[in-house]
Amino acid sequence: MARPTAMDEYFVHQLPQLLPQVVTRHEHWRESHFFDLHDPSGAGDVVFFTMAHYPWHERMDSLQMGRIGGEQAMNYLARPYDGDPHTTEMPGARLEVVRPWKEVRLWADPSATTIGLDVTFHARTQPYGLRRGTMRAGDDVVWDQSHILQSGTYTGTLTAGGVTREVDGWIGQRDHSWGIRDHGRCPLWIWFQIQLDDGFLGVWHWEYENGAPVYSDGCWAGADGSDPVPVVDFRHDVSWIGADGNAADYGEHGETVTGLRGTCEFTLEGGRRITVDADGTFARPYEPFHRGGLNLMRVNTDDGREGTAIYEVTGARHHHFFPTATVSGTLPT
Repeated sequence: MARPTAMDEYFVHQLPQLLPQVVTRHEHWRESHFFDLHDPSGAGDVVFFTMAHYPWHERMDSLQMGRIGGEQAMNYLARPYDGDPHTTEMPGARLEVVRPWKEVRLWADPSATTIGLDVTFHARTQPYGLRRGTMRAGDDVVWDQSHILQSGTYTGTLTAGGVTREVDGWIGQRDHSWGIRDHGRCPLWIWFQIQLDDGFLGVWHWEYENGAPVYSDGCWAGADGSDPVPVVDFRHDVSWIGADGNAADYGEHGETVTGLRGTCEFTLEGGRRITVDADGTFARPYEPFHRGGLNLMRVNTDDGREGTAIYEVTGARHHHFFPTATVSGTLPT
């Protein structure tokens, strides 16, 4: 028997069902919050915080991971789902929406995790909702999801290795997403979020194994609070690099790669084009769980601006990024 939640009291329903129930009961359905925060120099520490709900598995979990003092760190927390969709906490971690689309507090217990946090995300742009994206392999739904993106700054404290320090003026991104994601069967996806002084430029981009584009959506969102301008086209010429700074092949498990380098071009609604040169290293590799990972990048635009970015590239198999990868199951074509 489904139990009503506190939110079921309000005018928020869009289905003739209680809120804990989802329209598609699929093993790969999840809803998640993702936050990244880093020093605006782009040369130091970077932290990622997640909170996710998996209805099929009746589970919630949270990750705190990143690169602290040049060392990789990751912690995983989980609990059974109690049927209440607005209880975003578990022993050791908590996410609190202080003011919707304005402030979000993130907390991770330093006595229970390798990365302790008590920080508040302060929005600096309007949120942008990506259009729904769907990808199939035959009759199987591999990808069917929506995202909301927003840029912000962070204040609070970070604790690692028993040392607590202030976080003040760090910058980053939030991403609230929901839907079906079968990571093992998506050929390639890129999540590229660029932080500039006057706003952020971001995109979600998917491709088939042969490099043909499936989906692109994103925006330019100004720090002046103006309405975001959609990205209508995205092109990338980015390759893996090794420890010596030269181009490298990913191989089966990315043993020789340390980061990414290349150029991307964004076309905005109305025709404006922005070219971005990016160069950076892994902030969090995904091996051995998935291929690729999250890269912290320094960027330069063709109109003279400098900034930082998180460039996520991962997927099952792709002619350029993961050409020799072994996969199980049928990929979309």
